[in-house]
Amino acid sequence: MTGILGTLAEAWDEVRVHKSRVLLSLVGVFLAVFAMTSVTALGLMVAQVQQELAERSGGRAATVAVNAWDPVTGMPPAGEAWDAAVAELVQRYDIATAATIAYGETRFRMPGGTMPVQTRRVSPNYGDLHRVEPIEGRWFREGDRESLSPSIVVNEAFLTALGVPDLSSRPTVVIGGADPVRATIVGVVREGYAEELVAYRIDRSAGPWDAAAAVDPATAMYGGPSTLELWVPADQTDLVTETVKHDLSLALGGELQVDAYRTDPQGAEETIAMLRLAIRGAGTVVLVLGGLGVLNIGLVTVRQRIREIGVRRSFGATSGRIFAAVMLESVCATALAGLLAVGAAIVLVRNLPLERLLNNGIPIADLPGFPVAAAVEGMIAATAVGALAGLLPAIIAVRAKVIDAIRF
Repeated sequence: MTGILGTLAEAWDEVRVHKSRVLLSLVGVFLAVFAMTSVTALGLMVAQVQQELAERSGGRAATVAVNAWDPVTGMPPAGEAWDAAVAELVQRYDIATAATIAYGETRFRMPGGTMPVQTRRVSPNYGDLHRVEPIEGRWFREGDRESLSPSIVVNEAFLTALGVPDLSSRPTVVIGGADPVRATIVGVVREGYAEELVAYRIDRSAGPWDAAAAVDPATAMYGGPSTLELWVPADQTDLVTETVKHDLSLALGGELQVDAYRTDPQGAEETIAMLRLAIRGAGTVVLVLGGLGVLNIGLVTVRQRIREIGVRRSFGATSGRIFAAVMLESVCATALAGLLAVGAAIVLVRNLPLERLLNNGIPIADLPGFPVAAAVEGMIAATAVGALAGLLPAIIAVRAKVIDAIRF
């Protein structure tokens, strides 16, 4: 142990003595590790953001959508029967998350008159399944089902049309129809195109699976049947799809058509893996170029220190000690450069406004921190480059004959 510490101390002393030359050689390594670490970290974070964007429309991996209807009339199943069948299915197979969505248009009374607004009636679990992250306020909770004032979540265009700047005043809006009702806006999301108005309504059914209720005809222009969504393990999607169709069809008497299919974006993981591989490949090329500079400086340094090495060998320094000292000099220097480069990369990446640059300002539900893997890769790469760049100079130093080295 003492020998190892002594060799490290000796290598560090040589770095300090030749600091000017070492610093010049490490500029390339610093820039290479900084570029590699930054690009790798950004690539991993961008991949996470892109995955979230895809999951907002299709659901998390893996989301299975289920619909049921009468093949003769096209009507959905009765609400109570469907609720019971879905509740039994979810409980039997221990499905962690189940949510629903129904599309329609609801009449809202705005300052400029009654307006039809694209509306989605959802259960609270829909937010988790589709990574909905409000930019203001909150998403639906189970307690909102029992509220006398229906809870709604709207987009920014809706809030602008209502003439309300934010949610500080606890704004409400009247839902028109035969029996008008005043709804409370509990959250704002960034969705829709240009001035398109979008609204979410909390489902008022008793069960947490929001099974059969379409948009209330008394307060909507039109609506379709709800779609049940199940969050299941990706490797069991095919089995779950067939099981759900079979069990729900039997539970509903075998007279209804039940369809189940996967909606989350498939192939995204393979695309992200290829992106990460390409990023690492580019970083490796940059790092190799930086390592060549270290190797060049190392060769020059050994040639200039050949007399010193010969004197040390004449006083009994072993070949192993000379080899380790020369190689560790390069390793210590590049490791220090790698540490500084990783620190600089962390500062850069953590201060980039990723949500604004990549997601149009929409909050990211699971914004990843600086990937530890990128930092570890940067340090390992810097140390490895130092070891490889110091290998050839160390071999030259060991092979130098003592008498020739002294005469040099």
